Amino acid sequence: MVPTPEPRRVGIVVTDDYSEAPDRDTAPLIAQLQLLGIAAEPVIWHEWTPRPDYDLLVIRTPWNYSSRTEEFLDWLERAEEQLQVLNPPALIRWNLDKVYLRELEAEGIAVVPTRWADDDAALRHGLAVHAEGWVVIKPSISAGSFDTGLLRADSAAALALGERILARGLTVMIQPEVPELSEGREKALYFIDGQHTHSIAKGALLARGGGLRGGSYQEDPQPVQASAAEVEFGEHVLAAAGRRTETLMPLYGRVDLVDSAELGTVLLEAELFEPALNLHLAPSAALALARSIESRLPQHQAANAMVG
Repeated sequence: MVPTPEPRRVGIVVTDDYSEAPDRDTAPLIAQLQLLGIAAEPVIWHEWTPRPDYDLLVIRTPWNYSSRTEEFLDWLERAEEQLQVLNPPALIRWNLDKVYLRELEAEGIAVVPTRWADDDAALRHGLAVHAEGWVVIKPSISAGSFDTGLLRADSAAALALGERILARGLTVMIQPEVPELSEGREKALYFIDGQHTHSIAKGALLARGGGLRGGSYQEDPQPVQASAAEVEFGEHVLAAAGRRTETLMPLYGRVDLVDSAELGTVLLEAELFEPALNLHLAPSAALALARSIESRLPQHQAANAMVG
């Protein structure tokens, strides 16, 4: 009698508090994995001690990592020692701090002009360069637009926000206001295994003078079309990230960009380990991600090797 094979098990890494922004990705992803005969379940990263419980661990929505960065990195290292983790931890560690944008710029990727401040003198200089102009100020490690503001560069509020970020031990990013961003024309392009699956526009989030529009973090994702040039731009971003980290094509990724009259097409962020994928708006992308996860499971890889 042929023994029944053990079901393949995948842990989907999440957290336990989505009061600021809902997680709309985990449920449709798990549903698609289960249809493929894969036992998948959410794993709250800070409540689970890394051990070989799963065939694969997929990092998805651990969105409180930015306030517990050292703890998260320690957990990630221990997880990597126990089992395969995707996206690769080397890519995650690189992508966690937005200073990676400087490396992508060195690779020829056009990025929103950014001044970086690691101390008070650099902060004051970075603000002074913009005189009376409006700037976006944010920390290099953040999620959900925490400690992010659209402020007059010469305002007391801008300096205070920068100083608060420095006090947290983080680098301050100072960027000029891009009119197209304030008009809500940012696009997020999603890639599964390097293939573009869908795109969304989430609208403008920041209110002039500080704070978020509507008083809280409220994305309004709407499906949009990406041009061939925008998709190609996203592909270049993923390739450059791979070169910088010496990793293979990520399982998933999100490339945030805007087409600016002044700057051309520029990168805002490349989110390669915890982006909201908006799978509830793109069921075909949920299936594509589930199949890509299946292709990375050890049993599936072994079967393919025997067939080959």
